[in-house]
Amino acid sequence: MATTQALQRVSALPAVVEAVEGAREACTALRWHAALRRRTEGARAEAVARGARASAAMDGAPLPLDLVRDVLRGAAQAPDDAAGRALSGALRPTVEAGRLAGTLGRSPLQTLARLHTAAAAGAVPDDLLGRPRVGTNQPLDLAGPGPAPVGAELRARLDGLAALLSADAGVPALVVAALVHAEVLVVRPFAVGNGVVARALFRAVVVERALDPTGVAVSEVGFERAGVPAYAAAITAYAGSTRDGVVAWVQHCALAVQVGAAEGAAIGDAVVAGRLTP
Repeated sequence: MATTQALQRVSALPAVVEAVEGAREACTALRWHAALRRRTEGARAEAVARGARASAAMDGAPLPLDLVRDVLRGAAQAPDDAAGRALSGALRPTVEAGRLAGTLGRSPLQTLARLHTAAAAGAVPDDLLGRPRVGTNQPLDLAGPGPAPVGAELRARLDGLAALLSADAGVPALVVAALVHAEVLVVRPFAVGNGVVARALFRAVVVERALDPTGVAVSEVGFERAGVPAYAAAITAYAGSTRDGVVAWVQHCALAVQVGAAEGAAIGDAVVAGRLTP
């Protein structure tokens, strides 16, 4: 999967071509929204808040959007409970994803470590932040699909992930984003925080490879609305290493981007109308 040739073969499959085009059209329409000509920063901040809320909810920690906004702008602290810690663990890497332009292909594994450090701060000892699992230790956060690789197999899968992030610029952004997202979910390289890291990495790739250069599409909302069971089924299909499974996962991600672009347009409408909470 990690070679440019393999990525090009996946990208040429008719169902993938259709998925890529659907995501591209949705993001192109969003790019021309009036709000993104004048108030991009406000729209992007709202997208981060909505994305982090959805990502935390995917991990079982639904919280009000108003609270997420307040935490993001420093007007409130996240609750001192499991849900609050999950929110912080989703918010920090979602913010960090917007700061990674130019680093993904140049320093892919260091970038992955940055996202995990943001996600897991306070959840694991500092010396484990950004560090893959060692020995035969299994991840503590996600149960599947199947046992996570360990040892030499884990290192090889991480090398493959790095190759994906460094893929030729001609490979469609959606394909790269979908496959790196899937690899993090399947490999689960860290003890905790793998889900939010996978979704933040998806966001970062979509922005850096200019599918959504504005960062206002909220793909996390697309994954949330599809539901955790559908997300789990799609990644299980991918993990089976069949062509149909890979296609199903790319289609799942494309739909999330399309829903996320519609959410971004709703954000733009609210910005123009002055309806967002200041």
